[in-house]
Amino acid sequence: MNNLQKRILTSIIILPLSFFFIIKGGYFLLFFLMSVFFVANYELFSVFNKITTILFLDLVLILSLFSIYYLAQHQSGVSFYLLLWVVILCICSDIGGYVFGKIFKWKKLTKISPKKTLSGVFGSFIFSLLSIFIITAILTRYDTTPLINFLEAKFFFLAIIFSLIAQAGDITISYFKRLEKIKDSGKILPGHGGIFDRIDGLMFVVIITFVLYKFHIIP
Repeated sequence: MNNLQKRILTSIIILPLSFFFIIKGGYFLLFFLMSVFFVANYELFSVFNKITTILFLDLVLILSLFSIYYLAQHQSGVSFYLLLWVVILCICSDIGGYVFGKIFKWKKLTKISPKKTLSGVFGSFIFSLLSIFIITAILTRYDTTPLINFLEAKFFFLAIIFSLIAQAGDITISYFKRLEKIKDSGKILPGHGGIFDRIDGLMFVVIITFVLYKFHIIP
């Protein structure tokens, strides 16, 4: 089984499982987030050596897990819908970057992350916009009176901004891995690497989403 096949198989298992815990909420979500926290910390202390790197990544991890838990508290509420959207958006952004990067092999973006290309950046933007239509379709299917109209112009703008943040988060984690001269943050997820390799972009996006929501900037 090659790396791409492992990546697809892992995603088929992990993604529905993650959405299950987010949708169930409560103690189910808390158990899931605590599991992510302990596994990610095992990776941190096993792979990284620089104390400043460990402290920074742990702080980002804690803030992101807290943000997810907070936003998920009100089922069928505005914050919950925002959380679902940004999770879908980060998945779309990652897929878009991967697909476009493989098909259109343009100029390399940065030496920090050699696999990142300009075509991948545009692919991430395009697929991130698709997340708006995906979440709209979900809300239309399961909620006859949704509290958020994701088809408003501001969400298309936010989709690009969040995609940019997700990609910057990815590069940030790659920078710390490069400092440690390692390829992956772990090996727990076949085809993906470690926990931080999978949620690198989402961590930063969900923290920004929490801040924007708390200050009533969105929705």
